Amino acid sequence: MAPPFRNDHVGSLLRPKELLEARASLDSPSQMYSLEIPESAKAAEREAIRNVVQLQIQKGIRAITDGEYARHIYYGGFFEKLVGLEARPTLPIPDAFRTDFPTTTRLAQMGAKTRAAVVCTGKIAYGESPYLSEWLSLRENLPQHLWSAAKFTVPAPTYQHIQLKPRTAWTAESGYTSDEEYLDDIAKCYAAELQTLYDAGLRNIQVDDPHLTYFASSAFVGGCKKDGTDTDELLDLYTRTHNKLLAQKPKDLHMGMHLCRGNMSGSVHWVEGSYEVIAKKLFNETDYETYYLEFDDVERAGGFEPLRFLPRGKNVVLGLVSTKKAELEDPRGIKEKIQMAAKVIADAQGVTVSEALDCLAVSPQCGFSSSSLAGGKGMTDERMWEKLELVKQVADEVWG
Repeated sequence: MAPPFRNDHVGSLLRPKELLEARASLDSPSQMYSLEIPESAKAAEREAIRNVVQLQIQKGIRAITDGEYARHIYYGGFFEKLVGLEARPTLPIPDAFRTDFPTTTRLAQMGAKTRAAVVCTGKIAYGESPYLSEWLSLRENLPQHLWSAAKFTVPAPTYQHIQLKPRTAWTAESGYTSDEEYLDDIAKCYAAELQTLYDAGLRNIQVDDPHLTYFASSAFVGGCKKDGTDTDELLDLYTRTHNKLLAQKPKDLHMGMHLCRGNMSGSVHWVEGSYEVIAKKLFNETDYETYYLEFDDVERAGGFEPLRFLPRGKNVVLGLVSTKKAELEDPRGIKEKIQMAAKVIADAQGVTVSEALDCLAVSPQCGFSSSSLAGGKGMTDERMWEKLELVKQVADEVWG
């Protein structure tokens, strides 16, 4: 099995100024929870998606995405549209969240007093599809033969649960008695959404789960201990949840998982640490076909050693081009790193480096704009496209 594309990207792209200006009147431009979007903003959104799709086609950029232009933030538009879940825009920091949770800790240091989240108020069920309209908006800009060249992103099923204070993502009044029951119903909704999107022609979905890297964070692990949470049990619960949403997926629906350490406005990241502590479980106990991993900075993300746990038949997209730094990478350096990663896999699997290269691809390490207001320090629209074209150039030279 090989990755869908040798040159890939994580999905989100810098929003054009016309779209940001059209949304400037919104009360909370960095959130997507339950906002009423005026028609003028929707028209700007449609135009922005049309333009960015055409640019990707013209430049040969893969996968083709909508840049997440329909969302204010990468996880928006899903949870709050499920039956039984309700957006709470101003939950207090830190009281409503896990102790020493890296995201809210950093936000508090930046002056934030509240943070939005989605909580369970009743039994969770799948009603109207949260993301079908977004996929159709992307699809309508593609000839049918290019639907398979597209990729669509969704947030992790555990996104709300991991950040909220233990036993507050759901309450007894909501009808749940355990985290397992709550996450089981979330997983059922995801499974239903995968089928809906598949039936509408989508064949490639990426689940964004940057929070899995928090299990490599001493702050997160220490905070869980203070809260009486066993992180080994929590990670087991999360990997099982991912597998439950994948269990009934159509065989030709490609599913990948993206992990990073955050890429908010001004190149802010939330945690640091190697994949080492989670790699064996991640690669061998989750049923994804492809993993999109951040490797552009050794100090932040560690080296390639954790790739020794990758089993045959699975893929890794190496995030070697930074969306946090505006400087353009040296293609020779990127190619050297690809060979280093392939050597780790080859040695572990007992195959040649050439064979190991077959399960690899290259991409930027994260999206260029996780939210409307995010973006790497000094990153411009022009430099973003240069970086995406660099990824394509390197992929063409390595894999042909």
